[in-house]
Amino acid sequence: MTARTGEPFDPARAVADVEALLAAPLPATGPTAAEGDPDTGEWRATTGEGFRIVPLWESPDEGDDEDDEDAVEEAAEARLAALVAELETRWGPHHAVAVHVALLLRQEGASVPPLFAALLDEDCYGDLAVWGPLPGRGRHVGVSVGRSDGDAPMVLAAVVSDRPITAPPPPAWL
Repeated sequence: MTARTGEPFDPARAVADVEALLAAPLPATGPTAAEGDPDTGEWRATTGEGFRIVPLWESPDEGDDEDDEDAVEEAAEARLAALVAELETRWGPHHAVAVHVALLLRQEGASVPPLFAALLDEDCYGDLAVWGPLPGRGRHVGVSVGRSDGDAPMVLAAVVSDRPITAPPPPAWL
């Protein structure tokens, strides 16, 4: 669960949250740490060396109905598409960065870059739409939507990094 549980999706707020994330300081060094809401413990941000990840929206709990799961997934993908379209009007075309490669590496017990480990730790398994470096800011930004399994809520998240956001090399067997 995230600190966005129960909030309706608002594209203007999501864009404002991404802009605020771009302006926020990023640690140059240090360990990766997740931050929870002080009252509920729900995830509200993860910060690591050169990056910060925040949830922008979380789907409602759809229960056990498979049709509802499909509808929630379609709605979440539509929300991501709307956000990507708005960000493309600001920064031009994005490029896709696969997150599943990091998941495969983790399942093998291989090392995963801290940014991707943090995404996986928060069940942000969706591929990233990435821009950057952004002119005048020198930062990279990515957005994604996904979930860890069919019973989990969909989470739309954003990441900002002062380093390029690139997928780790795939396992040798891939």
